[in-house]
Amino acid sequence: MERSGAAQVPVSYWIVTALGALWNSFGAYDYLMTRLRNADYLKGAGDPQVTLAWIDSFPLWAQAAWGLGVWGSVAGSVLMLMRSRHAATAFLVSLVSAVISFGYQMANTPAALASTGGKVMPVVICAIVLFLWHYSRRSAAQGIQR
Repeated sequence: MERSGAAQVPVSYWIVTALGALWNSFGAYDYLMTRLRNADYLKGAGDPQVTLAWIDSFPLWAQAAWGLGVWGSVAGSVLMLMRSRHAATAFLVSLVSAVISFGYQMANTPAALASTGGKVMPVVICAIVLFLWHYSRRSAAQGIQR
């Protein structure tokens, strides 16, 4: 039972939160498999050696933005599960970082790795993080997050 005056948590909050956590766990898995240089995993993007050479060429700031984008969303999802109002901040950090990282990646993708999916996925990822940021802000304003 909720304390009087506290907002009740709608089922939709838990559905969005669970789906967001699941989505962001895929992002974390992708990041880890890439950073661990898992050749079998990287075959899905093409030649693993070409992919790794491209990633290794990223400047430090682009690599940092990539990591903040991924782990900011993971943190946002965990904070949503905890019903923390700080989830929106984590998603905002993730969104800004993802835009910076994807901007660099899209401007510097080698022809061997260029694909329609490589152009669409960053937009989908940013749209989902934008949605989660907005949803988290709205949840905090409604008193669902503390």
